[in-house]
Amino acid sequence: MVIVFALVALLVLSVVVVVGNWWMWRRLFRDTTRAPGLVRRVGVVVIAGGWALTIGGLVAERTGAPFWLQQVLAWPGFLWLALAMYLMLGVLAGELVRPLLRRWLERRARAGEAEAVPAPEPEPVPVAAAGPADPPPPSATDTPADSATPPGGPLATPTRRLFVSRVIAGTAAAAAVGTVGYGTYGVLRGPKVKRVTVPLAKLPRAAHGYRIAVVSDVHLGPVLGRGFAQKVVDTINGTQPDLIAVVGDLVDGSVKDLGPAAAPLAGLRARHGAYFVTGNHEYFSGAEQWVEEVRRLGLRPLENARTELPHFDLAGVNDVAGESEGQGPDFAKALGDRDRARACVLLAHQPVQIHDAVDHGVDLQLSGHTHGGQLWPGNLVAGLANPTLAGLERYGDTQLYVSRGAGAWGPPTRVGAESDITVIELASRQA
Repeated sequence: MVIVFALVALLVLSVVVVVGNWWMWRRLFRDTTRAPGLVRRVGVVVIAGGWALTIGGLVAERTGAPFWLQQVLAWPGFLWLALAMYLMLGVLAGELVRPLLRRWLERRARAGEAEAVPAPEPEPVPVAAAGPADPPPPSATDTPADSATPPGGPLATPTRRLFVSRVIAGTAAAAAVGTVGYGTYGVLRGPKVKRVTVPLAKLPRAAHGYRIAVVSDVHLGPVLGRGFAQKVVDTINGTQPDLIAVVGDLVDGSVKDLGPAAAPLAGLRARHGAYFVTGNHEYFSGAEQWVEEVRRLGLRPLENARTELPHFDLAGVNDVAGESEGQGPDFAKALGDRDRARACVLLAHQPVQIHDAVDHGVDLQLSGHTHGGQLWPGNLVAGLANPTLAGLERYGDTQLYVSRGAGAWGPPTRVGAESDITVIELASRQA
């Protein structure tokens, strides 16, 4: 039954995608040209080729194709994915604007015709005064052939329908390119620092002002590489944290391909060190090899484990994606025998793990995974799938902080969900 449902859902999705792209081609290329020709053929190549690159990039990444091939396909393919989404949204918005614009132009044309002043009637000429060679007076309706008004109204070429189509298509294309361009620039320039103060009832006065740099969803891969990793490291070190928490989805690929890209992580510096927990993408990329690699780089993995810091407990659990490999989260192992009189901070990649954290008396859970939606209106879908999309919220006696993440998955683009590295400053109520 599940397989049948999945096949039906895939069929429906395929039909929607095909129809949507055909409609996009029609509005952007067919309706903006007078007849079949080069522009329409270019439109077919751009749309079909863009999706071929996108699918090729995704397949290459998932099947472990040569890394150079992944890089060649990923940049144009993933950028097309973002651009196509905003082109479709622009075309959809254009369907609402189109009748309004046409109506406005029709009113303007009628108003122009009403204000036109008719030509004066010619005065009669006496027959005797008119010479034999004098031409007959011109009729008021006679106009030069090259100034005739087209049937569509007083607008000359292009016709009103063609004019409206070109204006809407041009606006949609410009808006989509501008949105994707600015969103890509925002990712490539590196994450910004966000500072949040979190009071913990059990935190002793001596730990008041303790700073934890939280970074999630870096997504090193075919698009974001070593240079981006160095920006993340420099940004974190610039905050001079007491502790660094890397809460999953560090990579999209194997250690063989991405080891050099992750190498700058060895430069992370904090008074109490850097800690790491797996995200779902680590299990797509070989979690065990990455756990060993980050350990080699100087980070301490917390695999369903806990460490006692001077003023609070720091625990970490595996991501729920590890369940398929028998390496899922084990809250009892990480938290079952701890002293609940001490404050506890938990690193867990997905916000949905908050309910187990509440059951085990965690004071603060630090998560990522959502990207804040990454591409608007993706935040609407991500908000339905997660208890908290981004920011700080309380669940009973447990607080949950969700970072939007430092990088991006798929398109190296963010719209309405700026990337961040968050410095959590713990506050003692005894201070």
